[in-house]
Amino acid sequence: MKIDWAALGSVFGVSLVVTVALVGLFTLGITGLSRRERAVAEGGSAGLAVTGAYACFAACAAAVAYGIYLIVA
Repeated sequence: MKIDWAALGSVFGVSLVVTVALVGLFTLGITGLSRRERAVAEGGSAGLAVTGAYACFAACAAAVAYGIYLIVA
């Protein structure tokens, strides 16, 4: 049995980058929602923060759905 170390390293690197990107994107979504709560507590509006948060969550869901599609197909 021969292991293709270059391919294994490539898969590891890509999965690491994608994982960090998804966690960062989800964190931005949570930050946007917390800004909305802070704005509501102060009596303001944070429509752009909420829209950005929902866009981040939608991008995370799309990435997960694409990963599941790649596994199933």
